[in-house]
Amino acid sequence: MFHKVIILSLGIFALTGCEAQKKSKVNTKTIEMPAGTKTTSTNDQQDGILYFNEGENKFLREYQMNVTFKGVSEDSRCPEGVNCIWAGVALAQVEVMGTSTRPMILSLASADYPGRNYHQSAEFNGYTITLQDIAPYPKSQDGAKALSGKYKIGITIKKRVQSADPTRK
Repeated sequence: MFHKVIILSLGIFALTGCEAQKKSKVNTKTIEMPAGTKTTSTNDQQDGILYFNEGENKFLREYQMNVTFKGVSEDSRCPEGVNCIWAGVALAQVEVMGTSTRPMILSLASADYPGRNYHQSAEFNGYTITLQDIAPYPKSQDGAKALSGKYKIGITIKKRVQSADPTRK
């Protein structure tokens, strides 16, 4: 008999503890930003273009998303002062994450080449993110390897326009 009373009281105690945890989780739900994250202001953008240094992370309050410029995975642009057959592209890796979505890495190219699967724009969370600028430009004596860690990009973020045709998605 004594065993049953102890087991019953422990069960009730455990259930009340679970209910208290549920209430505290609902009341303390906040958005946390990692250390070193900047929030943008109008000073961080010019002509609607947001600029990021390599490795920089910003929380864009107006879009409710966190954007990180991870780096440049490819830079085959023709160096200054050299005649090339192909102009080449630079491929920037940009990580985006909405307040209620998982992170996603977008590969944004300096120019559209669909045949090589290079795209200047990508869709995320109802927005179109477009690479507008990538600097510095490679020089013939140094090449793209010397630029590692020194890149800066400019992107624009625009609300995706829904099609007026109801038969299209």
